[in-house]
Amino acid sequence: MQYPELLLFIDGQWTAGRSQAALDVQDPATQEVLGRLPAAAAEDVERALAAAAAAFGRWRATPALERAAILRRAADLMRERIAQLAWLITRELGKPLAESEKEVVTAAEMFEWGAEEARRAYGRLIPARAAGMRQMAMPEPIGPVAAFSGWNAPAITPSRKISGALAAGCSIVIKPSEETPAVALEITRALQDAGLPAGVLNMVFGDPGAISRQLIESPHIRMVTFTGSTAIGREVATMAARGLKRATLELGGHAPVLVFDDADAESAAAALVAAKFRNSGQVCTSPTRIYVQRALFERFAEAFAAGAARLRVGNGLEAGVQMGPLANPRRLEAMRNMVADARAQGAQVLAGGDAPGLPGWFWLPTVLRGAGTESLAANVEPFGPLALLHPFDGMEDGLALANRLPFGLAAYVFTHDLARAQQAADGIQSGVVCVNHCQASMPETPFGGYKDSGLGREGGIEGLQEFMQTKYVSQRAS
Repeated sequence: MQYPELLLFIDGQWTAGRSQAALDVQDPATQEVLGRLPAAAAEDVERALAAAAAAFGRWRATPALERAAILRRAADLMRERIAQLAWLITRELGKPLAESEKEVVTAAEMFEWGAEEARRAYGRLIPARAAGMRQMAMPEPIGPVAAFSGWNAPAITPSRKISGALAAGCSIVIKPSEETPAVALEITRALQDAGLPAGVLNMVFGDPGAISRQLIESPHIRMVTFTGSTAIGREVATMAARGLKRATLELGGHAPVLVFDDADAESAAAALVAAKFRNSGQVCTSPTRIYVQRALFERFAEAFAAGAARLRVGNGLEAGVQMGPLANPRRLEAMRNMVADARAQGAQVLAGGDAPGLPGWFWLPTVLRGAGTESLAANVEPFGPLALLHPFDGMEDGLALANRLPFGLAAYVFTHDLARAQQAADGIQSGVVCVNHCQASMPETPFGGYKDSGLGREGGIEGLQEFMQTKYVSQRAS
């Protein structure tokens, strides 16, 4: 495998852009510089915006059947190229190759789902009050879209945004993360090879603040879709609101878990270890605040800590590795600070708690007991391989703990009692609640948060609707 040349994609052309500036892309397992990413100049971004605006009219007029065929061909090409795409994810993000392969499959499924939903963007007839009248509600694409995606799901997140916009008939300018650009560019290549017309999809990189402002403030853009932190999401929402532009925001979380005393401690612990340390915990739906009913707490804590300690940490390209490095030194420093703070407040380290001494940005799977509600990790999303265990008493106590923070992206419940499951699912303030499993998102299901975790939904039929607006047409027979 060879790391590709990194370029911008504007109006159907691969280009280094007009700026001489470039950014290093590093392998988090070795700190090796993989390549240099050109940073778009303001005129490059403007060309991308003009291309999206010019292409929108043609793309929205393209029959849904034709749009669907292009998306489906792109998905087929991604599956054919899975080895290369997965290798790129592991080189840039660090996670084990098997996890990267699963991500590519899910990303391809995003395009397949979009292809199917493009043909089902139905309107409706509204019964008229008088003879000779026809009243119609007609969905239409909202217009050119500005999209922003983070580094932690470098195939899934761009695919979710691109597939939704294209399926609805929108053109799009997307700025993926500068830390993980290659797989997004290769997905763009698959769409180009599948026959996507020039200008419908444009991809730029560079200064995040400058590009965000230019894209969101552009009169060409009618919608903004952003995945990232709550703090940046607020800024994006403010800029979009000034232009009266729709904003779909998938923001941070700090996912709670309620494990009730009738659950199987060992199977619940195994499921949560797998989910917590997937992608080194760098997942916005990662189960982190794990509350266990007191009668089951000791047994669960022992099983969970043992499972975390058994995980093999190393370079994601090596066979048998179960957890790779953190994506960047910022996350490594965050882990050090959070563990030191929790220890200072009396928390007990049941597993991990330190770096393993490997050359990249590695941190051991870490389990803390007794971090309380005042520690940094208990209030700020760790976004790393750090889990907090805490006992709770009854349902009321558990729900209070689960809803304590202003986040509500994903939550998890483990119980064999149907009534408990329903009460917990009804009482938890979260956009996603999973009972007895940890799969929080699929292409066909709606995904998004409550409270400070975002606005709008991605995925499912709701995801397509975010990229559309409804026109009411009232017609009297002549």
